Amino acid sequence: MKNRILLTVAFLFTLLSLSYSQGSTYTGSYSNSSPIIWNGISNQTIEQKAITNSSGHCISLSNCSNITIRNCKLGPALNEGVFLYKCTNITVINCTFETIETGLYANQSSGIKFNYNDVKNVQGPYPKGQMVQFDVVNGGGNSISYNAVENILGQSVAEDAISLYKSNGIPTDRIQIVGNWIRGGGPSNSGGGIMTGDAGGSYVNVVNNILVNPGQYGIAIASGHHISIKNNKVYGKRQSFTNVGIYVFKQYPTECSTDSVFNNVVNFIHNTGSLNNYYNDNSCGDVTGWNTNTYDVNLNENILPVKILARAKSITTDIPQTPTTPNVEKLKIYPNPATDKLNIVTNALQNEGTIDVFNLNGQKLLGLKLNSSNTEVDTTSLIKGIYIVKVTNNNEQPVIRKITVDKD
Repeated sequence: MKNRILLTVAFLFTLLSLSYSQGSTYTGSYSNSSPIIWNGISNQTIEQKAITNSSGHCISLSNCSNITIRNCKLGPALNEGVFLYKCTNITVINCTFETIETGLYANQSSGIKFNYNDVKNVQGPYPKGQMVQFDVVNGGGNSISYNAVENILGQSVAEDAISLYKSNGIPTDRIQIVGNWIRGGGPSNSGGGIMTGDAGGSYVNVVNNILVNPGQYGIAIASGHHISIKNNKVYGKRQSFTNVGIYVFKQYPTECSTDSVFNNVVNFIHNTGSLNNYYNDNSCGDVTGWNTNTYDVNLNENILPVKILARAKSITTDIPQTPTTPNVEKLKIYPNPATDKLNIVTNALQNEGTIDVFNLNGQKLLGLKLNSSNTEVDTTSLIKGIYIVKVTNNNEQPVIRKITVDKD
């Protein structure tokens, strides 16, 4: 019986292409809010806000610490979605940004995390126009990971999708740029995908990112030390502004050494029509792993799904709701999003019922019996993400619901 359930659910997920990992996982509602401007505030959460600002930033924080911004919709705005100045320990997660100058701009700050967000059509212009720009962001606890950004040519004025300017991690806790999906760039002749070492920088990991047509370049080391570019995929079709897939080139009179670039796969076409995957002029000394990088002629735009934004909302509408019977039609599952626990409420005692929790690959992670009309499910073992709950009451048809586990 267990195998049959697992195979059925796995087939359903395969059929509906429900894999999900990048971008916002929030599918709930928002409440309209005026722009938020805080100075010297600590230990607060901004959540489920929809904010626009035709004359400035959506959220502006100065000298703030321990702030979480989550499940928000930011933009359109004249300036940044989130502006940070001299802040520490700021987390931006599961937010949606659209038609903003830059998504997140952080200056002279530390402990900045921008993870699992959707960003569409940054407006710039130069020197703005990024999904995220770190400007003198130093220390540990800095991350730009598992985001999805799409800039549509003609609707955006993008510079670098991710820009690290004079920003430094530490040897034991590098700045992490991991698992981002980046599509679209240009028409800037200087902007591109992921810029590291801009005017200096150090201790940065750029790992497992996928970039499609990101602009003039894909990933860059412009100076700096202890910067690692590993296991990324970069595709760039020929456009009037395209140049090179991955490059290492000392563009500033700062230290440039002890960097590594390995196991990346690139197919990038220069604006002249010639292949231009990699460039290293040796101005940064020996680059570890340079000869491990490869070219794949079959690498193309299909390395990213057609839809990379608002995928969680698509999953919500794609999952069919199983017809209910009288005993389960009043079934309630809460809270959603969940953190440490989930309550399954039915309208009657069902000792023979079961509760199964699956990830979006169809793997069963939790299973227990319905032991009362209100069964508590411990979700502390689940990582942040989207899951499917299947409730079976006696011999009735199962009820399938989507839940989100959201943890800081």
